Amino acid sequence: MIDIMLLDGFEFPYFERRYQRDQFLFLQGDVVTHMFVITAGEARLERQSPDGGAIVLQRAKDGSFLAEASLFTETYHCDAVAITDLTARLIARSSMRRRFEEDPAFAIAWAMHLAGEIREARAGAEILSLKTVAERLDAWIIQNGDLPAKGNWKHVALEIATTPEALYREIARRRKKAQNSARARQ
Repeated sequence: MIDIMLLDGFEFPYFERRYQRDQFLFLQGDVVTHMFVITAGEARLERQSPDGGAIVLQRAKDGSFLAEASLFTETYHCDAVAITDLTARLIARSSMRRRFEEDPAFAIAWAMHLAGEIREARAGAEILSLKTVAERLDAWIIQNGDLPAKGNWKHVALEIATTPEALYREIARRRKKAQNSARARQ
């Protein structure tokens, strides 16, 4: 289900805000005032690891909620950054929280949505359990489709917990193998 469909039939006042690539939507520790629905572009939730790198917790694309768990917290527990130019619909947390508490149909729809997010998070954990970059990349492609444009490969590297250089080497190896196969068929 596209997350924004969760809002069908449930009216919430909102406003839209645009963000540029690499701009933060919010930072860890900021007070939660709004829920975010990405309407165009892509954002990522990340937490800084002890070694200074980033751990990707969620990737939200067109029509997806970002940081759903913030409905039940006072402050954000991670950072949210735009990985492309994006537009987000901001809905007051208080209005969604009130609807959750007063409307069983919305509460059930929200619970079903969160169950889907748990399934997606588990699929991401499975990818990270694989040993090689090749295995992780194969699993990522199965889950997400084709690789994004070249300028966004570093984001894939973060998601599969490898260095951009290791990912680039794997992509180059695959291209070389495909070229050799094409030549052999000729």
